[in-house]
Amino acid sequence: MSESYLEIELDQQPIELCKLLKIANLVAGGGEAKVVISEGYVLLNGEVEYQKRKKVYHNDIVEFNGEMLQIIVNENLEDELSEEKIEQTTQTRSTASFVDKQKKIAKSEKKSAAISKDEHAAKKSKRKPISF
Repeated sequence: MSESYLEIELDQQPIELCKLLKIANLVAGGGEAKVVISEGYVLLNGEVEYQKRKKVYHNDIVEFNGEMLQIIVNENLEDELSEEKIEQTTQTRSTASFVDKQKKIAKSEKKSAAISKDEHAAKKSKRKPISF
């Protein structure tokens, strides 16, 4: 007896079981997915699975309502996306560090301006400036 699987291609793994049921359009929404899983209607690799957020990986078989799904992770997409993500993260970090440096410079300039005002006021009143 030959069993046919509906193949679900993903670009990354793992995916949560409840999200997988939604993506495969086997349930109407996330709430329904969580209910059918917690009531034991979903099988993962031939065993009843009760964990709603169970991690599903490449080549896992999910059975529900007479449908059998096989998870396929497209590694090429995963590699491309991870390279993009690394590049974006690097750009974001460099931008964030630049902004942080600019904020520090502005803060130190403000502080030095405030100190010079205090010194000027101290010279007028012949008092020593108080610094913190």
